[in-house]
Amino acid sequence: MEPFSEFAINNQLRNAIVDLGFENPTPIQAQSFPVILSGVDMVGIAQTGTGKTFAYMLPILQELKFSKEIHPRILLLVPTRELVIQGVEDIEKFAKYMSVRVLGVYGGTNINRQKEALTEGVDILVATPGRLYDLVISRAVQFKGIKKVVIDEVDVMLDLGFRFQLTNILELLPKKRQNIMFSATMTEEVNTFIHDFFIAPKTVSVAISGTPLENIAQYGYSVVNFYTKLNLLIHLFQDEKTYRKVLIFVPNKKSADLIFEVLDDFFGKEVAVIHSNKTQNYRIRSIEDFNEERTRILVTTDIMARGLDLDQISHVINFDTPAFPENYMHRIGRTGRAEQNGTSILLTTESEEGYKTAIENLMDLKINMLELPSEVQISEKLTAEERPEVVEINNPTKKEEVGPAFHEKKEKNKKENQGGSYKRIIKQKYKKPKTRGDKNFNKRKK
Repeated sequence: MEPFSEFAINNQLRNAIVDLGFENPTPIQAQSFPVILSGVDMVGIAQTGTGKTFAYMLPILQELKFSKEIHPRILLLVPTRELVIQGVEDIEKFAKYMSVRVLGVYGGTNINRQKEALTEGVDILVATPGRLYDLVISRAVQFKGIKKVVIDEVDVMLDLGFRFQLTNILELLPKKRQNIMFSATMTEEVNTFIHDFFIAPKTVSVAISGTPLENIAQYGYSVVNFYTKLNLLIHLFQDEKTYRKVLIFVPNKKSADLIFEVLDDFFGKEVAVIHSNKTQNYRIRSIEDFNEERTRILVTTDIMARGLDLDQISHVINFDTPAFPENYMHRIGRTGRAEQNGTSILLTTESEEGYKTAIENLMDLKINMLELPSEVQISEKLTAEERPEVVEINNPTKKEEVGPAFHEKKEKNKKENQGGSYKRIIKQKYKKPKTRGDKNFNKRKK
């Protein structure tokens, strides 16, 4: 693989690469560069942490010429506010020696300030689909100058329910444009999306999900329930030297808050949490504290952690066993970066055993299962989801569970109440005519 010094790029980009300390491209960067430069539509399949942002921005910046045009020429769509902020920062680093105007727009902030910023002119617009759609329908931004559109983390966007906004945005873009898309997984929904909007795209696939990373040690514990998992984490985290920077993945926002509250009682300011219900400032501060090691434990959901620049992570804890094996690969890929060693720990209940088997089949290896430490207390406390369902025999929820006190309605009581014959006759007589101006329509119906 040839180094960046051999790439056909201008001196401004070459100097920025030197400043950033980059010497050799990652596989996705090396393979994407000629494809994007050729102008064809491209679909990149690569996990988080493989250098995707630079993979598409290097060829885009190479072709981007100076312009005084007010409206954007490059559109970058990402799923979260944090990725907008990070994207703008990265592009500004790459374009350090170029005259490129970059603007990020996202929800949760004053839209009028963003409208004002757009009037000053922008070359590259980084946006979340929801806020961009609001700006489009208010005519604050025009797409007539868009030459290239990049959709990053498209699988996350579709999971978050952004298909409506994405569809409407893409339909408003100029027909003659280059489409570039990156996704960590290829699902049926992503495949359908590609066929709807892309023209004969070239696929670049690197670090396929399911390829185990050799520098990540993978361990697991069989744990009976949610609160026993928490007891295990409390026990493990007593070792501050080993668990110096831990990322805990949880299945949803409710679990994230609950886990944070319990860990906060034991470790206080060492613990932080991020999910989509937290305010933007809170999330940014939590990420900064974690990166600067003011906190050592960060609790997060899959969606919020995708694409975030979190380095030097010693351990990834899978609090739940993901139902989709690919999600496990995305999670553990957050540790063991830059040729450093990392550790992944998977916590599995009996009901999650099938998910663990699917993960092992995908990776074609067995996760090393450890004995639960004797110091860890087995909790009898259960979450609402873990409690057995109580069926009241006289108040059945399913037809097969009915008891002797239950009986079907009598036939006369199954009839629909239509409001009485008088109301039906009046409604029929005075209903609105089907055609405008035809006053005699209802009379002819008699």
